[in-house]
Amino acid sequence: MSSRLSRRRFLAQSASVSAAALGAPAILRALDTNGRINLGFIAAGGRARANLTEMTKPGGVEVNIVALCDVNGQNLEAAAQKYPKARLYKDFRKLLDESKDIDAVVVSTTEHTHAYAAVPALQLGKPVYSEKPLSRDVQECRAMRQAAQKSKLPTQMGTQNHANPNYHRVVELIHSGAIGPVSECHVWVSRAWGRQTPQEAGENKDVHGMCTRADGTKYFITERPTEAQEPPSYLDWDLWLGPAPARPFHEAYFPGPRWYRWWDFGNGTMSDLGSHWNDLPFWALKLDAPKTVEAFGPDPHPEIAPASMTAVYEYGPRGDMPACKLTWHQGTHKPQIWKDKGIPQFANGVLFIGTKGRMLLSDYKDHVLLPEAEFKDFQRPQPFIKDGPTQQQEWLLAIKNGTPTGSPFNDYAGLLTEANHLGNVAFRAGQKIIWDTANMRVTNTRAADRFLSREPREGWRLSSLA
Repeated sequence: MSSRLSRRRFLAQSASVSAAALGAPAILRALDTNGRINLGFIAAGGRARANLTEMTKPGGVEVNIVALCDVNGQNLEAAAQKYPKARLYKDFRKLLDESKDIDAVVVSTTEHTHAYAAVPALQLGKPVYSEKPLSRDVQECRAMRQAAQKSKLPTQMGTQNHANPNYHRVVELIHSGAIGPVSECHVWVSRAWGRQTPQEAGENKDVHGMCTRADGTKYFITERPTEAQEPPSYLDWDLWLGPAPARPFHEAYFPGPRWYRWWDFGNGTMSDLGSHWNDLPFWALKLDAPKTVEAFGPDPHPEIAPASMTAVYEYGPRGDMPACKLTWHQGTHKPQIWKDKGIPQFANGVLFIGTKGRMLLSDYKDHVLLPEAEFKDFQRPQPFIKDGPTQQQEWLLAIKNGTPTGSPFNDYAGLLTEANHLGNVAFRAGQKIIWDTANMRVTNTRAADRFLSREPREGWRLSSLA
């Protein structure tokens, strides 16, 4: 163990020095004769499958899949059929131990293991693409931010709509002052991934509250199962748990997306869809770390995230932008202006309220300036945010050419993820929290401390260094 850690430390320090001295393209130590980037994939099904497809598509940056890892043998076998030359692993720690020929790493596991794969990879000198949300909690996210900052390597969080032209046009309108300075914004999503009554689950069509088994039957669960079940033969349950506290296998947790609602593995709707929907106001309003966060909803449950809740974030002035309040609504919760039918009754949306008007995003593809009659003759600014490649291809270009990414861990994606987590922290603490981002602490109550981080299970650590 000590020799392996020494080797890791040497590789990490050497990679850091080389990247800083020579620039991003110098990180490519194992390019083959065709100039392809050697990739290691940690997870091979679900979002990983989509990332594999996008990163190997014809016409994109040339890559070579040299290693595949998944605790789910079915996913691993399916991916191996497409990439027969790749080495296969169940434990990503072993993949990272044998990563000399890997240039960069893609992490698409369940969110409670993102940081445990990404931080060591960065310390070994590997650029990392990680699916959203970056982490399970604030402390893990901060570790990823710090590792990315120290390594100076290309990183990207997979929030694919950040490359969406509709998002670009909205950001341009806000930045050019189309509706004037914005001091209030509302985000709402109808998805209700969390604890709720059977009736609510049926109304919300909630795949977490009303899970469907392989045989088509459904069951409902609001408490941690007391009985143990036998894991599927193709699943390594212990490795799936990773750094989370040990518990017996149960169909309440697997397959995905059932695990999203459990605090030990995910953060419900907030951290999942918050990565997508809060991304837009975070970008458009140049948000950073909130000053305070307050949340409302049902009584917090020790095991399961809420299906419906509201979180209110207060931000200070940012450059030429005024202080503002961002309110997140999920499940059955909606903004008052929506309830009063003051805006169209879209199931999901983002509403910017400015001094000259309002702008409403109805889904990922469309937006409208309100009142429409007053903006009938409005001349939109010429586009100044470049519509470019997908987020996956943008990250590959950053590795190859040293160009920037839109959602790097160290600042943008890290700050967005921490803010989303803080909504859940305030909810679980049961009171308004005052956030000291520099010291990563809540200053007005100790009740929130235990929701910012957790100790990993024995055998797991965030750092690859001793």
